[in-house]
Amino acid sequence: MSLVRLKIKGISYSQTQNGAYALILNEEDGDRKLPIVIGAFEAQSIAIALEKEIKPPRPLTHDLFKNFADRFKIVVKQVIIHKLVDGVFYSSLICERDEEEEIIDARTSDAIALALRFNAPIFTYKTILDKAGIFLKFSSKEKDEDENDSIMVDEILQEGEAVEIESGSDTHGYREMSLQELHQELEKAVASEDYEKAAKLRDEISKRK
Repeated sequence: MSLVRLKIKGISYSQTQNGAYALILNEEDGDRKLPIVIGAFEAQSIAIALEKEIKPPRPLTHDLFKNFADRFKIVVKQVIIHKLVDGVFYSSLICERDEEEEIIDARTSDAIALALRFNAPIFTYKTILDKAGIFLKFSSKEKDEDENDSIMVDEILQEGEAVEIESGSDTHGYREMSLQELHQELEKAVASEDYEKAAKLRDEISKRK
């Protein structure tokens, strides 16, 4: 079976399903998207890894795993989303130590959070993408971002239909702040380990550059 390389397109939240987030993976050489529902903790961990400028004062669980692996010279070479059963994706970490390869079972959200930290490529099988891959219905840029991001995630969670999602969507209240105020709030959010808020603040700062 042929492998298809994926990249992270975006991550956003659901207003109707508390604690539910949608991670959108995009095939590298095509237009199909693979939507994966993930939890709040995993969403924060992935957002932290994507936002290179946000540095937690203490290591998150996935950072701890990376530090542990580095200490014992274990490298995650790639992540493969290898199975889809009843809407649940199953993944494997392909690891290497002393030129010996090991395959470790992992939740897909954890596997992707680790892939980002190891700069490891993410793959799935073509058969899975054929089964679960979807095309965009419309772009979030065509409508107002603030009112549509959560609606778009809810469509994915409830109907399995695809829409484009931009990361860091919940910027209500942030647009009225100055850049200095945003940076101050970002520092407070990181210090208090509120990484979800930090990611959203960082996204609003990035929009103004």
